Amino acid sequence: MNQPPRVRFAPSPTGALHIGGARTALYNWLFARGSGGTLILRIEDTDRERSTAENVAQIIDALRWLELDWDEGPLSQADGAERHRARIRELVEAGRAYPDPATSEEVKAWKQAHGSAGYRGQPEDRPGAAIRLRVPDEGETVVDDLIRGQVRFENRLTDDLVIARGDGTPLYNFAVAADDAEMQVTDVIRGDDHLSNTPKQLLVLEALGAPPPRYAHLPLLHGPDGKKLSKRHGAASVQELRERGYLPAAIRNYLALLGWGTDDDTTILSTPELVSRFSIERVGRAAAIFDERKLRWLNGRFMRELSPDEYVEAAAAQLAREGHADAAADRERLREVCAIAQEKAQTLAELWPLIGFVFQPPAEDDRAWAKVMKPQVAAYLDAALAVLRSAQPFDAPTLERELTAVVEDLGAKPRDVYQPLRVAITGTTISPGIFDSLAVLGRDQAVARTEAALARLGAQPTTS
Repeated sequence: MNQPPRVRFAPSPTGALHIGGARTALYNWLFARGSGGTLILRIEDTDRERSTAENVAQIIDALRWLELDWDEGPLSQADGAERHRARIRELVEAGRAYPDPATSEEVKAWKQAHGSAGYRGQPEDRPGAAIRLRVPDEGETVVDDLIRGQVRFENRLTDDLVIARGDGTPLYNFAVAADDAEMQVTDVIRGDDHLSNTPKQLLVLEALGAPPPRYAHLPLLHGPDGKKLSKRHGAASVQELRERGYLPAAIRNYLALLGWGTDDDTTILSTPELVSRFSIERVGRAAAIFDERKLRWLNGRFMRELSPDEYVEAAAAQLAREGHADAAADRERLREVCAIAQEKAQTLAELWPLIGFVFQPPAEDDRAWAKVMKPQVAAYLDAALAVLRSAQPFDAPTLERELTAVVEDLGAKPRDVYQPLRVAITGTTISPGIFDSLAVLGRDQAVARTEAALARLGAQPTTS
């Protein structure tokens, strides 16, 4: 009976979880969840100088926010150092590895004398000697990759692999392979920047007498300019995407499609659909393009599909992150304003500029005032003010009917009346629909702000 798949997501905690790492985590999660397998979270923290507890916490926070859970872990690779040392001693005793006291300068000189041949050391058990794994002089180490096909590496060109430093500390490629064997990992899904490490890890696994896992090396992510994805292309980490107001479900959908696609080119996929349809064999070899504009469009689609309760909770979390705790706590008011903004915002970060006017005084946007509030608009605002004072009830349908009549009576264009009114109540030229905005703001504030705008224009309302 075949063993259920066991996969691992193994980030190095030397920084925040970047977008490429998030896609790797997602692909491992989809593979495990779709196959009834096990996902292990293993923190590869052998780089003790750069690995920090804060970075580990950031990675876990990002995964939890993306709603990517795991079955085992988080496990620290550094915690297995003694186990790794024991396995290295076994390899030395078996003659599969040996101590080599050569300095880096001596190794460099050897390689200069022997051309492209891989370095072969001379065993000598001296204090401070590094431990090297013996690499065969002939043959090939073949990576049978599920995405790239067979990739061959000539053994004669490969150095005897350093698996432990002179102080006995196990090195990365040994620790990774030893842990994969210990944890019975069946499938390794990771970025193809690790492809050059794979033959080394295969040699370690062979020396340990462990079966190799299946490998799938994912194409790297590029920006729209075709260059390797970096901060110049926009958000670089999961936390930055969260701050910019993207939804976890939209990110999962978008990242899944970076390199993989369905056979019918479906673009909008729920997470259960991703789980049921994902196949590592359909991942392409070409670099995938991360374009935040496309993510933003997709996020807008997901936001419009949220239920009112889901939308309010997502909005509240975003407002709290942005420092608008009072607005986030006023759920009843927030529900009212979210209802009129849901069709307009494409990210949660776009909400506050749209709805902030309800919770605080109008924004101080001098450019908006200079553009819209010309002296001649005073007559339009004055006529609109009369409606704001008298409309019964003070709701969007009534306001729309009576303000439309004002526009017709003045022989004006709708924007001639509505845009000054928008600037008067919000301070900006952008808001949800003007009738909805007025209704949610309420009569008292709508009247007071319009009166204040008229006063700033140097005009006095003709009615009171």
